[in-house]
Amino acid sequence: MQLTRFTDLGLRIVMRLAVEGPDAQLHTGDLADQLCVSYTHATKVVARLSEMGVIASTRGRHGGVCITRDGLDRRVGSLARRLEPSGEVIDCEGANPCPLRRSCRLRDALRSAQEAFFADLDQWTVAEIARPTMERK
Repeated sequence: MQLTRFTDLGLRIVMRLAVEGPDAQLHTGDLADQLCVSYTHATKVVARLSEMGVIASTRGRHGGVCITRDGLDRRVGSLARRLEPSGEVIDCEGANPCPLRRSCRLRDALRSAQEAFFADLDQWTVAEIARPTMERK
């Protein structure tokens, strides 16, 4: 399973903000720099996360973004489901339809595997995945 760059960045932004906590604001430009992505791409992801209520965004000179309490409690699988574009894992009906599509069950198997992937991520909250791990000796 491969997540889109949008979802990957969304999860990384949320984790970065979770490390700082709900009282700390970061600028989108700083997040983009820290995560080595374009400001434009980060802005689009921040807007979507804000619409979802995962982060709070304040405009202006002293503005920035911070994670919400709801964002900290969000299940990672739920977040990934909402960030990923809806649709099929594979396109059997596209411009060149697959000749096997009438008797093939691959689409169903992949859909089931995708849901299992998200369900496994549901065992974690954003706060849990952002918590530093103990170093091993």
